[in-house]
Amino acid sequence: MSFEIILFVLISLAAVTSAALMILQRNPVKSVLLLIVNFFCLAILYLLLSAQFIAIIQIIVYAGAIMVLFLFVIMLLNLGDEKLLAEENIYKKRIAYILGTALLIEIFAGFGLPFMMSDIMVNPRAADIGTIQTIGRSLFREYLLPFEITSILLLAAMVGVIILAKKKFQ
Repeated sequence: MSFEIILFVLISLAAVTSAALMILQRNPVKSVLLLIVNFFCLAILYLLLSAQFIAIIQIIVYAGAIMVLFLFVIMLLNLGDEKLLAEENIYKKRIAYILGTALLIEIFAGFGLPFMMSDIMVNPRAADIGTIQTIGRSLFREYLLPFEITSILLLAAMVGVIILAKKKFQ
């Protein structure tokens, strides 16, 4: 088997495992952290598909901005039980450190993959699919109406959240 297939299988297993553990987690903060791991795994899978722009957007928008927002909301609402947040089980910490180190090594190996495989590209047209120019052209030509409807929907949601939050704090 080639290195690309082995890396794809490992990253896919990490993505599925982190998604399953995220759902099964009782602590909301740990659940959000597992979702961040899942987003990084998805970004590496996008890199394997030569969709560099989507991989970077996955990290910047989802793993960065949205997950920070989720963490702030969870901390603000104080959804977690204090006993669950202060668990001090040494075995769980050791397992977490080992799995975290393994995932970090796997993630860094995945980000290095496009540089190692730059000369293996079979179809040069396939590398253009994930570029900024191709996505921008497609977004503003074929998908302009859904793009604008989504922006209006997000604006309405933000205004609604501000109104609801203002009523709560008055």
